[in-house]
Formats: sequence, C-alpha cells, structure tokens
Amino acid sequence: MATIPNHLVPSRLAKRADYDKETINTILDDALFCTISYAVDNKPFSIPTAFARYGDKLYIHGSVGSHFIRALETGIPVCISVTLMDALVVAKSAFHHSVNYRSVIIFSQAEKVEEYAKKAEALMWVVNKIVPNSWDYLRPMKENEVRKTTVLSFSLDEASAKLRSGMPIDDEEDMLLPIWSGLVPLETKRGTPMPDDSSIAIGLPAHLKEA
Repeated sequence: MATIPNHLVPSRLAKRADYDKETINTILDDALFCTISYAVDNKPFSIPTAFARYGDKLYIHGSVGSHFIRALETGIPVCISVTLMDALVVAKSAFHHSVNYRSVIIFSQAEKVEEYAKKAEALMWVVNKIVPNSWDYLRPMKENEVRKTTVLSFSLDEASAKLRSGMPIDDEEDMLLPIWSGLVPLETKRGTPMPDDSSIAIGLPAHLKEA
C-alpha cells in the first residue's frame, strides 16, 4: 500500500479519511463549486469558483485579467476544498451534535491550458457541469471569447476525501433520556427554471426539462 503524505492525513478523526479515487471523483462530480486557497506576499486568499473534473484533473476558468487567475497560473501551491452537506446530526447532548458530509481536499499547482482546442473543450466540461447538456444548445463561443478566458488544470494526485454518515453517537448513559435525537436531512436541488423577458415565448429546452 502506498504511503499517504502527512498533509493528507486528517489531524482529527482520521478514520473518516478515504483515499479511494472513485470516492474522491464521485464527490467532485456531485459538487458544483470548490474553494481555492493560496497565499501571495504572505497574505491569505480563499476564492470560491465553479469547476469540472475530467479524468485525473480539475479544471477552472476565469478572465485573463483576473488577479486570482494570474496568481494561480504562476504555479504557486494551492489547497482546493469541496464540501457537500447531507444532514444535521442532532444528538441528545450538544457535545455530540455533528454533520453528515462528504468532502475533498486537494493539494496541487495550476497548469495553464494553452492549446485552443483543449481550452474550448475544458470550457464545455464546466458549462455542462453547471447546466447539464447545454453546450450544444447555446450560441457557439466565439474565438475571441475563448482567447479572453484562461483555463487552469490541477492534478488530483494529492487528494483525499473525508466523510461522515449515520445517526448520532450519544453516550450510553444518555440513550434513555427523553430527548429527541436523529437526522435533519439537507438537500440542494435544481428548482423550476424561470424565463427572463426575452424567453417568455420560447419553449423550455429539453436539457432544462431534464435537469
């Protein structure tokens, strides 16, 4: 078994850590946004952004003039985090309250995607991640729009997941107390699409009906 780098091992509740690639990829594919943390001139930054995973890389995009993007494309170390909240865990004591969650932490460095065709493909992955199957429906991106956009990729070689599931774990002596305990499910889902003024007379496209 490969040795796990120390920075990928949680300092608390290490038993919740999971280094399986399928587990990590599933969490990344279920999440729409990540947070990228880094330091420049000894000042910390933490920026949320949309992303897509394809193969063993994570992709983001931004304006060529973005300070955030320009800092990352220099190859500075970053920590990327993703968290999905599944339920509030309500115990019989406040001490044992918790959350059921799925999370991923990635340590990586950006690689700038220079090839035009690869950039356009990565942008398609991000767009279809946010609004599934929408890329072919939309007005095609113009060449100058692609060139005004920077695409960065991040290796997933140093990634780990951490998860909690299940009911609260109360102290044995508390189990007979007349205090309710259990789960409060949390759910993020897509609602009914609402047209803007220019689209009222346009029928809802199939990809939005299916979303």
